[in-house]
Amino acid sequence: MALLPVEQAQARLLEKAHPLTGTEDVPLSVARDRILAADVHANLTQPPFNASAMDGYALKSEDAAEAGVELTVVGESAAGRAFTGTFSRGECVRIFTGAPVPDEADAVLIQENVKKHSDENRIIVLEPVGKNRNIRPRGQDFAAGDRLMTAGTCLGFSTIMLAAASNNAVVRVYKKPLVALIATGDELVSAGEIPGPDQIIASNSYGLKSLAESLGAEVLDLGLVRDDRKDIIAAIRRAEAAGADVLVTTGGASVGDHDLVQPALLEAGMVLDFWKIAMRPGKPLMVGRLGPMTVLGLPGNPVSSMVCALLFLEPLICRLGHRQRPDRLRMARTATALAANDQRQDYLRARIMNEDGAAMVATPFSRQDSSMMRVLAEANGLIIRPPHAPALEAGAPCPVLLLDL
Repeated sequence: MALLPVEQAQARLLEKAHPLTGTEDVPLSVARDRILAADVHANLTQPPFNASAMDGYALKSEDAAEAGVELTVVGESAAGRAFTGTFSRGECVRIFTGAPVPDEADAVLIQENVKKHSDENRIIVLEPVGKNRNIRPRGQDFAAGDRLMTAGTCLGFSTIMLAAASNNAVVRVYKKPLVALIATGDELVSAGEIPGPDQIIASNSYGLKSLAESLGAEVLDLGLVRDDRKDIIAAIRRAEAAGADVLVTTGGASVGDHDLVQPALLEAGMVLDFWKIAMRPGKPLMVGRLGPMTVLGLPGNPVSSMVCALLFLEPLICRLGHRQRPDRLRMARTATALAANDQRQDYLRARIMNEDGAAMVATPFSRQDSSMMRVLAEANGLIIRPPHAPALEAGAPCPVLLLDL
């Protein structure tokens, strides 16, 4: 099978991925970062009454049209305790921020513009106040029945607050895509264990789980699976039984004697779409379908696995979950000369900085071996070298993919 260009591979993956239709109702307390599946309407009017925007005195503006006027205070209106009486010309009501404005009043004179009279029930106007000043009119924010948010909105702190203020305690959201993870390899042990002389710590699943969850997915980690076809098939069946939308495997995707993932998937019923991408790192990537489940076979090499996950798993999860894909692509200037490239698209780990507000400058790390996770952790971007790209001099423009957003 010929190497497939990255852009074609991404397009083929996504053209068969459709946004999930399942929904659920969740309380606001757990709705952060969920995607609305239905519009949210206001269940009440806010504010529900004309409310004072300041501490002061509610009055008829014609009674405070000039300085020096004296008014009689006939009551008080506080938040949660409205003034229930009435007042007439020459009278006013002490009022506090957020409190209901009496029907007779058309302005609030702020307390800084008032002088206390020797008679504690009277005040002296120091500055006149105009009609409707310092009053928040009923419904200024929203009215009952208003559409406040549309389906597809990603809920954050401000939209959750708005939903609560409009008396929506529960919202309808799309179900999270379920991503099942399988890491294969006899050489792998879990973090925290003591590896044998011929073993290494399995790290891919930790990074993949973190990435998937940051994109709103639910993750089912099926653990480490030995290089045994029956064991791999058993893990695949567990992913199917759980109703996983995506099955991600790491390792065993190449053509060696111990690379059993693809044969096991084919035996389990997977229809292979494509395999082997013209990219570095990440050439052995595999994509297929097993019933309704998308299968994404990632390389076992840690850096290759995470680069492929950014390019393929991230857009897949976003498509399934009705989520906008993070915009990571930028233009920068290379800090060093770059050699001409071959037929595979390269992703070079780099440190990307802004220089005094000018264009981004990307400095590639001198070592790019795909097993070196420390370099990936220290990088905040990838320099993209397209297939057959000519050599670049230092300072030349180059596309980059940001890791930190």
